[in-house]
Amino acid sequence: MAFKKDTVVGTMVFTFILCLLCSFMITGTAELLKERKLAKKRDELQRYVLMAADIDMSGDRDFREIFAKSVTPMLVELDTGKVITDGNLMDFDERMAAINPETSIKPKKDTARIKSRANQVRAFKVVDDQGELLSMVMPVYGKGLWSMIYGFVAVKSDLNTIENVVFYEHGETPGIGDFLNDPEWTDKFRNKQLYDDKGKVAIKVVKGGAKEGDVHGIDAISGATMTGRGVQRSIQFWFGNEGFETFFNKLKASEV
Repeated sequence: MAFKKDTVVGTMVFTFILCLLCSFMITGTAELLKERKLAKKRDELQRYVLMAADIDMSGDRDFREIFAKSVTPMLVELDTGKVITDGNLMDFDERMAAINPETSIKPKKDTARIKSRANQVRAFKVVDDQGELLSMVMPVYGKGLWSMIYGFVAVKSDLNTIENVVFYEHGETPGIGDFLNDPEWTDKFRNKQLYDDKGKVAIKVVKGGAKEGDVHGIDAISGATMTGRGVQRSIQFWFGNEGFETFFNKLKASEV
């Protein structure tokens, strides 16, 4: 029997088939865009880590190849210092982990004003051509004046001396918070010491400027006191006992 498309049933069948085809097309497009978005995030992450580690990406060198050769992503369990290096760690979402009650806790002393802290965070081990540790690139974030400030701090193999810092996302006041991305300011972190002789996080942003010879002090920016203080508190929190301290102790004892 011939199918009569001009009937009510025919119209309904045609509409159903059209909707089905549109649904498949939308789903396929969404999946394609999702993968492209993830690929872009991976590329940005690799660039920021390499920038923080002060790895040369100039010329025709492919940053993805440099990253694959020099950097090992790892998932660090903050309370125990345990490390996971298997799995697709490049797509691990720390922000989702931090707001999920099953994968996060509320800090006992929330100096960074983050409200909740993920139980696991990504760290990046950077090695030379001989496989020797050059630096550990660690994620930091905390509240500035208006927004969360996200960045990476690269720490040299002594696990105390700062190699470099990168702040890649914030919503601070335009024109005032721009110093976060200014190498003239971020370079002031180079070769500063995170910890004092007693092992306490001592890095600080000093209003009025750090004194000569101060191995922990970074010059504050006039008019941006709260933003600078937010950076200081973020680093102090993340490298303290609720952050990377246990992991660093294990690393120093060569247990990682």
